[in-house]
Amino acid sequence: MIFPWHQNAFAKLTQMLEQNHLPHALLITGAEKIGKFELAMRFIQTLLCENSVCGECQHCRQLAKDNPRDVLDQSVLIRRSHYPNMVFCRPELSESGRESKEIRVNQIRAFCDILSKTADALQIGVIFYADQMNVNAANSLLKTLEEPRENTLIILLAHNANALPATILSRCQSVHISPTFDSESVEWLSKHIDSEKRSDFDAAQLLENAHGIPFKAVEELQGDYFLQFQSWQNHLLEMAMNPAKTIETKLFEGYELETLVCLQQLITEGVRLKLLKTQGALLELNKVVNKASLDNLFRLLDDISRSISLAQDPVNMTLLLDNVLIVWSHITHLKQYPIITNLREVS
Repeated sequence: MIFPWHQNAFAKLTQMLEQNHLPHALLITGAEKIGKFELAMRFIQTLLCENSVCGECQHCRQLAKDNPRDVLDQSVLIRRSHYPNMVFCRPELSESGRESKEIRVNQIRAFCDILSKTADALQIGVIFYADQMNVNAANSLLKTLEEPRENTLIILLAHNANALPATILSRCQSVHISPTFDSESVEWLSKHIDSEKRSDFDAAQLLENAHGIPFKAVEELQGDYFLQFQSWQNHLLEMAMNPAKTIETKLFEGYELETLVCLQQLITEGVRLKLLKTQGALLELNKVVNKASLDNLFRLLDDISRSISLAQDPVNMTLLLDNVLIVWSHITHLKQYPIITNLREVS
């Protein structure tokens, strides 16, 4: 199955295949949880299956057994696929037993060493996520990319292509998965909302809240997080329409950072709607967007980003949030954007 928001990216990949222009290195990019891994595996199945992704042949059965995203209880440099000529590379466990935040050079060396072996069938290597490679690891991979072997395909998945060295980018054919807000994706999301929740949530609104990332929207519905998020969001929108609501902040107590993130997402969506000159599923947000200036929205986004970064240090989060909310509550009629001086002074 090709997810609706993967159609364009998958069409680009299959066009390379049909025109016999498959590169030796592919870079698949897109936001976190947009489904880069799922797209890569679907394409690999297309490459290996001789019967239109039948799901029944030897290669399809081998790929179906792979689950390289599972976190193992022991550290390994690379993961081997059930398809004998494919390997996966992802962050390994650190000495403390936690998953490392980076892919290290010894992993990339092991990855490249396996792909350098002679093989009759197509050899495939998948790195996820390539933007987690440290500098030495990236340099080690570059040597393999500069001298590609025949019958070998390396697929790099990355959340942020800008985090990769230009030398890596220049040696890969890039395919991007864009966020989605189209009707097909909304329909897909609607079908993946639990039946007992469908009357409570609007799929289009959920998709907007998740910035066009359907898997993220589904994940946020698990547990009570989305209910909390929705209550914060509703109250924030009330504040923007009625500044007197600014004194009612009990709902945010203990969740100051989460509230800042919620407001950041609201304004980001508002900026998108204003730039596209379109309406979203949140009627109150549409009203705010229509009245607020784009410049003030961008400036408030900058202040929120600074506030979120300050949250990493010991600061008075309540005071930090209060200052941001005062500006937000007046965003629809600000003549001059105020300077939140104590963003750096709060402690």
